[in-house]
Amino acid sequence: MSDNEFLLAISEMMDKKLTPVNERLKRIELTQENDILPRLQNIESCYTSTYRRYASGIEEMEALKADMEIVKKVVAEHSEKLKKPA
Repeated sequence: MSDNEFLLAISEMMDKKLTPVNERLKRIELTQENDILPRLQNIESCYTSTYRRYASGIEEMEALKADMEIVKKVVAEHSEKLKKPA
């Protein structure tokens, strides 16, 4: 057997051995592309929109707290004024 024949035989043997690995790798890549990535994008989109809602909700909550502090102060002042005889 010549060196070229030997190398050709090894090459064919490696191709046979690697064929199942390559097929599996292609299936994995297709699964990632068609199943996993769209799901991750959906999760990301849901997370992002939820984050935006909560971020604006926190700002509104802080404004409401500030308004309530003012209301409490005004009510306390009015209560004091109403306690005094006219």
